[in-house]
Amino acid sequence: MVKELQLRISLQEEKESDSILLLKVSEVLDIKPNSISGIKVLRKSIDARKSRIMFNYKVSVYINEPFPESSEYTFHYNDVSKAKPIHIIGFGPAGMYAALRCIELGYKPIVLERGKNVQDRRRDLKAINQDHFVNEDSNYCFGEGGAGTYSDGKLYTRSLKRGDVRKIFENLVFHGATDQILVDAHPHIGTNKLPKVVQNIRETIIKYGGEVHFESRVTDFTLKDNKIVAIQLQNGNELTVDRVILATGHSARDIFYLLNNKEIALEAKSFAMGIRVEHPQHIIDSIQYHCKNERDQLLPAAAYSLVQQVNNRGVYSFCMCPGGFIVPAATANGEVVVNGMSPSKRNNEFANSGIVVEINSEKDLHKYEHFGALKGLEYQKNLERLAFTSGGRTQAAPAQRLTDFVEGKLSNDLNPTSYQPGLKSSPMHSLLPKLIGGSLRKGFKAFGEKMKGYYTSEANVIGVESRTSSPIKIPRNESLSHTEISNLFPCGEGGGYAGGIISAAMDGERCAEAACS
Repeated sequence: MVKELQLRISLQEEKESDSILLLKVSEVLDIKPNSISGIKVLRKSIDARKSRIMFNYKVSVYINEPFPESSEYTFHYNDVSKAKPIHIIGFGPAGMYAALRCIELGYKPIVLERGKNVQDRRRDLKAINQDHFVNEDSNYCFGEGGAGTYSDGKLYTRSLKRGDVRKIFENLVFHGATDQILVDAHPHIGTNKLPKVVQNIRETIIKYGGEVHFESRVTDFTLKDNKIVAIQLQNGNELTVDRVILATGHSARDIFYLLNNKEIALEAKSFAMGIRVEHPQHIIDSIQYHCKNERDQLLPAAAYSLVQQVNNRGVYSFCMCPGGFIVPAATANGEVVVNGMSPSKRNNEFANSGIVVEINSEKDLHKYEHFGALKGLEYQKNLERLAFTSGGRTQAAPAQRLTDFVEGKLSNDLNPTSYQPGLKSSPMHSLLPKLIGGSLRKGFKAFGEKMKGYYTSEANVIGVESRTSSPIKIPRNESLSHTEISNLFPCGEGGGYAGGIISAAMDGERCAEAACS
């Protein structure tokens, strides 16, 4: 017999007994512990809304029945080296899972990635942090694994109806991720561990006959009869293609320009922009866990999720990184973009989160209408260039103490930060457009009411957080191909169809299925 149970276990109970789950289950079911073959944890979360912190467990209990030792998912890949090819542009989550799915379906994926592999990519990240130089093909956004590889690896998604979420997670575990991601309510791999998982996925693709080509940026393509018949690379090579999955991510602006120049349909879409706020982690811990001193060692670095409506416009936290650090996410020299990440242990002394404001593509960008579908992209670029100038024309970021930002005062000095290129005190309150800056200032006041202690001079606001999602959508029809180019399958975040690692991976699988049909 197998029974599912919901259990609530206090922090104190969790600390006092390694076998608390077994004891609780036997108590709830009123059975002897020796009749329980095993307990499988399906989900675990923390409820810290009250001073007595509780762990919520969802478990399957096996009673006098063999306990399954292996996953219900198995991954069988066959040799596709001589199979029909599918070209995949981009090797982020969408491109990786599209390639794996192609192999499962008996097609040969040929991946073209503009950036470098995870090992070589590290040197270019170091150059951004220390030398303030951005390699426009290899950075925090471009390279093996995409933006997620070196910016956290958070796996939470609300896109439960888009595909088999569990399969995506199990495949990550199959390729080396901790099986804890199958249990945690807000799973996370960590930027220190995700590169190895990404490398393992690449090795699987190559082992079974697929190809992965790095430093292979697509610069042009040839159209005939509403199809792409060839693609050109920056090294001068030209490849004949039959079907193309476009999974280039939300920051591959050259691809958007290329499509636009060829008069291929694009659509402006709404997005969000703002800043990144950084607190000492102990402040967030004290608020969320109701503790005066250090948090209990059984508790992870505390996170938060905040949202506020300001004049009918959403202001909300995005990509919150407990125990993390802020990184320079620019994809070109002459711009400053910030993002956040956390190592697997989330043991850094700072907590950071994007705090962003909704930008409506139809109502808010009138001054940019002459750019057509690219108006949101141009709006992004202007703010990123302004941040570059305000930060001193390096990768140093403009910043302000949180309270000074809200009160409209230049900060005489700034708090310590995790952002390696450094900060420069700047009047962020006047630099940001009113619709962003004004909304953020009101939003922060509201957040301070919701989380007492959040609104503090010990926090910095750092700009700009501009790459939350693509400001452009590449339209596709019910068969997932472009509405005009029948063998082009726009995919993932760059196409406007995903908002994170898991949703992008699921969309990659769906596009692979469509391209292989």
